[in-house]
Parts: sequence; structure tokens; C-alpha cells
Amino acid sequence: MTISLVSIAKKERSLYDPLYQEQIKMISRFAKLEDMELFPKEIVKAHTISAEASKSAYTKVLEPMIGKSYSIALHPDGKKIDSLAFSKLLCDKIAVQFFIGGAYGFEESFVAKCDSVISLSEMTMSHKIAKAVLLEQIYRAFSLLNNHPYHK
Repeated sequence: MTISLVSIAKKERSLYDPLYQEQIKMISRFAKLEDMELFPKEIVKAHTISAEASKSAYTKVLEPMIGKSYSIALHPDGKKIDSLAFSKLLCDKIAVQFFIGGAYGFEESFVAKCDSVISLSEMTMSHKIAKAVLLEQIYRAFSLLNNHPYHK
């Protein structure tokens, strides 16, 4: 299985990098994971204009990726699921891509084009924290699917 994690984020070093690398290493036992952080000039410019312009820029950058594999958007209004239900989302898929939005979230038109929309929590969190939580849940999902004792 191939998993793509696509986030609207500046590529910068952070204190979370060792955690991400450790989680990606654990996931690599089960799947290939590609981590893409996107923050092109169009998004930088849109952030100086408005929230609506920013969301539109996110859509313009991310929309061409939809349809290439099973697409899951992380969104505050998405379905709240537990770890078992999350593992079922990954079951029997060849490729899955997760989208983590920027500071202003996603346009509804983008979310509507995704195959699934989930929420990691009722709480708002930075994309860096969301990424860490998502990576942990991906590993937990594979542990469940492969009867690995990590989940217990």
C-alpha cells in the first residue's frame, strides 16, 4: 500500500521531525508513506489577501491530486471515528492520500470531491500536531489490521 500525506505547510525544520521520522519508520513495515508539504507562491500571496483567497489557493493546488487514489480530507466537520473504524478506511486500499489543510481549512467544494472526510478531534490543532496524530493513527490502523499487539 502507498500512503500520501499532503499538507499545506511551509517546509521547515521543527521539533516534531524526529517524531515524524520515527512514526514513518514504524509505518514502513506495512506501507510506503510519502510526506508532501506544499506552500507555493500562490498560497503565500493568498494568505496576504483573505481567508477565502487562501482556501481557493489550497483547492487550486490540491484538486489535481484528487482521483489518483482514495482521498481523505481532515476537516473539523468530518466524521468522528475511532481507531477501529479508521483502520477499516485503510483496509483493502492500494493507495490512500490524506489532505491536511492550511490555516483556513478547505473549501466545501474540495471536501465534497474527497472520498472520505474525517475529523481527528473536536479540538482545533496545528497542522504539525494533526500530522503527528494522523501518523500515529495510521500505524495503529496497520497494527489492528495485522493483529500486531501495539493496539492493545
